[in-house]
Amino acid sequence: QVQLVESGGGLVQPGGSLRLSCTASGIILGISDMGWYRQAPGKERELVATIPSDGSTYYVDSVKGRFTISRDNAKNTVSLQMDSLNPEDTANYYCNINLLTVRMRPLELWGQGILVTVSS
Repeated sequence: QVQLVESGGGLVQPGGSLRLSCTASGIILGISDMGWYRQAPGKERELVATIPSDGSTYYVDSVKGRFTISRDNAKNTVSLQMDSLNPEDTANYYCNINLLTVRMRPLELWGQGILVTVSS
């Protein structure tokens, strides 16, 4: 069984920084796309950033220049460094990982969600 564990959320003042991490554990034969989504109260879940296996990156316009996504393939981990945070970044953040498990079965997993609150 493969599981995801997220860490790193919390309360931060406007202009501050937080780093989120998400690690997959279990029988993992390969990982393709990794990404972060977020859902603010009363809003739909939106894509924040992705990083495919080739290391290229994509960011939603609202976080460009402030957020950085990275991956550590040896540790099955994807991270999101968030700088210059503002109250509009307040949301539950979810990691998303696409991988291959036992018998090369593809699997898409979601993290449990981690709350980021930006407030003074």
